[in-house]
Amino acid sequence: MTPIRIGALISGGGSNLQAIIDACEDSRIDGRMAFVGSDVPGAGGLQRARHHGIPTFVVDYGAIVDQYRQAPETLAPPSDFDPAEIGAKQHLLGPEAAPSRVHAFLTTRAVAEARLLDHIAPFAPDLLVLAGFMRNLTPYFIDRFNTDPDRPRIMNIHPALLPAFPGVDGYGDTLRYGCKVGGCTVHFIDYGEDSGPIIGQRCFPITESDTLDSVKQRGLTLEWQLYPECIQYFAQDRLQVVTMTHTGPQGRPPVQRRVVKILRSP
Repeated sequence: MTPIRIGALISGGGSNLQAIIDACEDSRIDGRMAFVGSDVPGAGGLQRARHHGIPTFVVDYGAIVDQYRQAPETLAPPSDFDPAEIGAKQHLLGPEAAPSRVHAFLTTRAVAEARLLDHIAPFAPDLLVLAGFMRNLTPYFIDRFNTDPDRPRIMNIHPALLPAFPGVDGYGDTLRYGCKVGGCTVHFIDYGEDSGPIIGQRCFPITESDTLDSVKQRGLTLEWQLYPECIQYFAQDRLQVVTMTHTGPQGRPPVQRRVVKILRSP
């Protein structure tokens, strides 16, 4: 089996990145890390990558946003940027968002994402994994990376049992809601926030004595196991995305949902 080329985007220390690197190096994943990129200069995960000889790059989202705020006319979006098309597809900002906010968000993201794509292109990755990347990718990036809509190639790991508790604080939301079970989810990304087809999940009990720190640590331990397993399914070409129709209660229209089937090993 030819090893797949894996790229990663991170924003922080990169503990999930380390789990993926280790799994590649000890052959639990039939793949190799091609690059690690970050939106944060000095992110700890970049040093982890360099320690393993993995090429790195940075696209400083914060600097791009600051430039737009100070002098928007100096920040030219990419030539293929169509704000109307991207705005109609994205599910990150609702219809109540001010048009000026939507335009600023989509413009700055398109600039940053075009730079990401420029860095990524020479590596020709088969799969892109988001390993603590704290930016939502917009349709501008997704459509250019996912060249086959029926075979998504961007994975994310989320610290909650989706579809519950999307967003930045999954473990905290789980604990504050009083849930008796927490967990993590690996999914393909789509145009929404943590709303793409689910690949795998792991869960753990939450007791009265648990704190946010203990919940996070228990969840992270499962993340480091789950993410490499799901990447290996991709490497083995065992993930199939299909559209399923679910009939709702009487009087309600059926619901269609894209889901992931894990095929049997050859």
